[in-house]
Amino acid sequence: MNETGKSKQPMNAPPRRLRFRRFSTVQLLIALGLLLTCAPLVEEMKGGELIVPSLFPLEWLAGVLAVADRKRVLIIALVLAVPAVGGRWINHFRPDLIPPAVFPAAGLILSAFVVGNLIRFVLRAPSVNTEVLCASISAYLMLGLMWTLAYWLVDQLTPGGAFSFNTNAGTQSMNGFTGFYFSFITLSTVGYGDITPVSRIARWLAAMEAMTGLLYVAVLIARLVALYSSPKSDDSQDPSHK
Repeated sequence: MNETGKSKQPMNAPPRRLRFRRFSTVQLLIALGLLLTCAPLVEEMKGGELIVPSLFPLEWLAGVLAVADRKRVLIIALVLAVPAVGGRWINHFRPDLIPPAVFPAAGLILSAFVVGNLIRFVLRAPSVNTEVLCASISAYLMLGLMWTLAYWLVDQLTPGGAFSFNTNAGTQSMNGFTGFYFSFITLSTVGYGDITPVSRIARWLAAMEAMTGLLYVAVLIARLVALYSSPKSDDSQDPSHK
């Protein structure tokens, strides 16, 4: 103890990491559920085409705050979120300054970064708990959002030639809820056939998303089973339990 009564930190003590656990993965999963539920309703409102894309980066930042334990991760996410949000709004009011493809391209990079951190959190977890389960489900839902942006980007770069719409609906664009719907239908490998990818890049994206959806579930189940069973095997080897 020093003269002021406060203990000094040892000279050889490791530096303390800044933790940004302001959100839990449970709260993140609830927020994602609300986004998935309300997105088609909000899009019908006035200005909904701006509100829904602006909610995506907020979900991604919530994901980073839920699993990141380093200040660097949060800073990177904030830097990636600026062009995603700013590009969408600037393009709406001044389309001559920024092309519309800036938002999906920047959002695609940000979503891949967030999904990577969520999966990293799950793989490094020492045991299965509510946080790990919610992080696993949130990563799966964010994979669907990531491919949604990929379909938006392809549709904007090749308008009218990337996808074929096999319904009588008036919508002939992947922007908005249509891309959202196609992404999650493909991720779950349902495939109703009402929207068909026709260009090479669109078909490649759809195939990759379907494979990712299958492999993610298989690898996730194997990982969670391993985490759940490992403490029991450790206890059985402990002589004190005999």
